[in-house]
Amino acid sequence: MRPRPSFSAPERHLLYRNPAAGKVFGVCAGIADYLGIDPVVVRVLLVVGLIFLSVPVLIGYGLAAAILPVRPPDPYRSSEDEAFRREAASRPRVTFDAVRQRFDAMEQRLRAMESHVSSQEFTLSREIRNLDR
Repeated sequence: MRPRPSFSAPERHLLYRNPAAGKVFGVCAGIADYLGIDPVVVRVLLVVGLIFLSVPVLIGYGLAAAILPVRPPDPYRSSEDEAFRREAASRPRVTFDAVRQRFDAMEQRLRAMESHVSSQEFTLSREIRNLDR
């Protein structure tokens, strides 16, 4: 696993094949992992697709097996990172609103600190402390 600097841009939630959890090439398990659903659901949909549209489904499955990269052993930095990315992929608006609220709260705290540090009371307190030295 390559080292990730703490300030790097986050990797987006990608679609991988997951042969470790898959039956044939891991395409269904990878799709289920990406969507956050049970792989059985994707497999049932694949079988239904094979019954009604066998040639296009076989071609699509073959292309997915050939094109999709294999899932790395640890694609997320932590369990919190995984939860955040799944939430962002499934409900981007809610995730964006939550992140915006956190930044708004940090900005409010920063403004409060700036007003305290730039106040006359803070300057006077600092000068009184410096007299004792």
